[in-house]
Amino acid sequence: MSRPRWTSSTSEPSGPSGSTPGPSESAGPSELLTVGRVAKAHGLGGEVVVDLWTDQTQRLEPGSSLASPRGELRVASSRPLGGSGDRYLVRFESVGDRAAAEALRGTELSAESLEVPGALWVHELVGSVVRDTAGTELGQVAAVESNPASDLLVLDSGGLIPVRFVTGHDPSGHTVDVDIPDGLLEV
Repeated sequence: MSRPRWTSSTSEPSGPSGSTPGPSESAGPSELLTVGRVAKAHGLGGEVVVDLWTDQTQRLEPGSSLASPRGELRVASSRPLGGSGDRYLVRFESVGDRAAAEALRGTELSAESLEVPGALWVHELVGSVVRDTAGTELGQVAAVESNPASDLLVLDSGGLIPVRFVTGHDPSGHTVDVDIPDGLLEV
């Protein structure tokens, strides 16, 4: 299952403009972001396997609360499962047996946005206008794709710009500034 593109953050870009992208939210603080899904029950004691769709692992720290269609779920304990880095074994306070855990299968988990200095949030990047160093508009961000070398801004024109070329981001102005090499967007 692929990770939804609207929940992840990407690392802070470095660039010549000196601007620091901010994590301020474009929507109100009550906006919930989908951060994961319960994949299945695990064992007999009420633990579940959660596919975490964000790189903000503090979402699963003991005491944190996640919203779900079944109501609030408070994390009692969690630990990484296997070597994948995005699956966790989680025990919620209100889930005490396998039957209750099975009832959560497929449940999407949501949480309020976080304030993380230096993070670029996918939900803020999508829809933003991309400008080069001369101020020329290159297109609008249609999606952000995960890539091992650098996440990629996918423009509405089909062009791909590695996030490492982002030099600034204004969430309230819905703009992304980039310093790309000549010819990057030429076909």
